[in-house]
Amino acid sequence: MNDDLQKFLDELRSRISIADVVGSKVKLTKRGREYLGLCPFHNEKTPSFTVNESKGFYHCFGCGAHGDIVKFEMDANGLPFIEAVKKLADKVGMQLPVWSKESQEQNLKRKSLYEIMDIACAYFEKNLRMPVGAHGLSYFKEKRALSEETIKKFRLGYAPSGNGLKALLASKGVSEHDMAELGLIAVPEDKSRAPHDFFRDRVMIPIMDKQGNVIAFGGRIMDNSQPKYLNSPETPIFNKRRILYNMNNAREPAYSAKRLIICEGYMDVIALDSFNFSYATAPLGTALTEEQILEAWRVCSIPTLCFDGDGAGIKAAIRSIDRVLPILKAGYSVNYIFLKEKKDPDELLHSLGAPVFEQYLQKAKPLVDILWHKCKMNKDTDTPEQKALIEKETFEEVAKIKDEQIRSYYAQEMKKRIYYTFGKGSLYKNAQTAQNGAQPAADQPVKPAYAPRRKKPEAEPVYHFVKKPPLNDLVIRGIIAAMLLYPELIEKYEEKLAAFEINDSKMAKVLAEIMEIHQEDEHLDSERLIEKLKLNFAAEIGDLWEINMYKSQKSTLPSLKAEIDNGLLEIQLKQIDSELKECTALMSSQPENSAEIYARYQQLLKERNNLILAKE
Repeated sequence: MNDDLQKFLDELRSRISIADVVGSKVKLTKRGREYLGLCPFHNEKTPSFTVNESKGFYHCFGCGAHGDIVKFEMDANGLPFIEAVKKLADKVGMQLPVWSKESQEQNLKRKSLYEIMDIACAYFEKNLRMPVGAHGLSYFKEKRALSEETIKKFRLGYAPSGNGLKALLASKGVSEHDMAELGLIAVPEDKSRAPHDFFRDRVMIPIMDKQGNVIAFGGRIMDNSQPKYLNSPETPIFNKRRILYNMNNAREPAYSAKRLIICEGYMDVIALDSFNFSYATAPLGTALTEEQILEAWRVCSIPTLCFDGDGAGIKAAIRSIDRVLPILKAGYSVNYIFLKEKKDPDELLHSLGAPVFEQYLQKAKPLVDILWHKCKMNKDTDTPEQKALIEKETFEEVAKIKDEQIRSYYAQEMKKRIYYTFGKGSLYKNAQTAQNGAQPAADQPVKPAYAPRRKKPEAEPVYHFVKKPPLNDLVIRGIIAAMLLYPELIEKYEEKLAAFEINDSKMAKVLAEIMEIHQEDEHLDSERLIEKLKLNFAAEIGDLWEINMYKSQKSTLPSLKAEIDNGLLEIQLKQIDSELKECTALMSSQPENSAEIYARYQQLLKERNNLILAKE
């Protein structure tokens, strides 16, 4: 078998130009004996990807990608080995070898099942155009606003009442066993009742594999009856845990755009495609599985998971975290978007349009943000005990990551977030536990992983170099007033302000409320933002005289931005200068820790220079 396969591959390579195969994905320029282009496997601006026609391989000097025509098809199109070989063989009319009698029989059986499913699909398509399917066609065209082109592209159809499909398949010699095995008919347990069509009076959405073979169906009811969707059961050609709906259409656009959207339902995918988001997919009536995530990663390293902004959408997103964390690997993750006002993609696109959805994609949140939200969600943070619980559970989540390097980076990130949210707490122990990938033991005392040596008991503690520069009352009041006049400043300074200490507790609460309102609706104008804020902080807003001052001065967005930047820079430089002086003193008083302190001193100097250069 191995010899036959090798001979077949050698002949395949001799018949197909690797430059043609790669050139279908990459714009190549002839340079001497080789071709040169931008690598399709990593982002680069200067070409480092070469194709050697005479030797039959490609190589990237930037990321190290290397291989032949088969390897390129596998990596560029996310295909398993056999599928990649078959795709190449089809181009030159070569037949794949049959390795054994058993595999030949399996191939014939599978081909027969595909043919049966295609007959069923054509039957549903035909019925959609007949009088019996008029209300189905109306559902697609009027209620869903789908074009003829979209209906044909997705091979949408209608399953009438009765047993028309069963009769059609029987007339073509298909056995009831095969019909039942493919989920096209239902066989009652009561043997006195005859088998009948599984799908009745539903609009039909065919599910296809990556090669475009029909392998299953989703049937949707057109009124408020339940269940809303009826899906094919698992069959010899359909495993719902592994298939993403529309991957057959989305794979090429996703690869080209370096984008892949995974939303919650069939109709969302179809709506997105009709609005030119042609790289949308969806799981098949179940929560997203590890197999589907791995399938998505074959075409896009960071797909975007799209959820409705309601409670069910949030819960689905939280469940997806448990699937993703254990299989994270370097360069591969997921982003998240949550559609507000309880809209799904279909509703949002038709009511607000494609540009609004594009804005959501541009502002997608990374996995680490959603994990942090999960750990804090619906938890009280008023007491030290509750803060400790959040910290403990956060690092238990991080410990689920199997990749040691990624787990270490997540532990570092969560350590930073916990510090800036709650204070230092017992970070050392839990962070170290998460980095090791182990669950923390409940009976082990929490103590710092690093304890500095001391010359004598009364020595000063080592300086930990983690201080937030304080914002005085006038500065934070000015920033809040500017945000209320120009809400676009909120997103710009939200993360920056987290690095400062706000001493005015009232203004800190006002700022938190502004962030919350903005998160709920990023498109609010100044008047509406102030109106919402006054519901809980009318007195504070009334006392904010800076608003009227900015209005009377006719302060512009650029001028206020410059004023805020200058104010924050001055505070940061003052804080750094103070820490530099403290470092100098500590190096004299604690010579045993001078290496650590000097490293921090150098870091502070670098930060100071970077701040000044950024301003210039």
